[in-house]
Amino acid sequence: MTPELTYLVLSAILAFVQVMVAATAATSQIGVRANAGNRDNIPRFEGFCGRAYRAHSNMLENLILFAILVLSANAAGISTAMTVLGVQIFFFARLVYAIVYWLGIPWVRSIVWLVSVIGMALIATELLSRAVF
Repeated sequence: MTPELTYLVLSAILAFVQVMVAATAATSQIGVRANAGNRDNIPRFEGFCGRAYRAHSNMLENLILFAILVLSANAAGISTAMTVLGVQIFFFARLVYAIVYWLGIPWVRSIVWLVSVIGMALIATELLSRAVF
């Protein structure tokens, strides 16, 4: 497996960890019965629980774009130092992002998010530089 695909799998695992953290936080906030039910009238998630859900949602939004880039590079047979650097930047920035978001550190969170986008931009730049139109 290429490094790019390895980091895609690690990113999926990170997304899974984030949903487990969010679900556990929701259960502690609203209780097992409400969380296991249909959740029609649950209260708004607050504090850590709300941050955990928002961090996970943001991860899913970005994971879709990241996966498209990684799978496109893989399909095109492109694996370079630039694509490897891009996936590493994305993964580690997303890991830091989750922790910073859980802790509620707003400005740092936004900067770390931007770093993860730079990782995706490196992959996209490499794909575009090798594209044949």
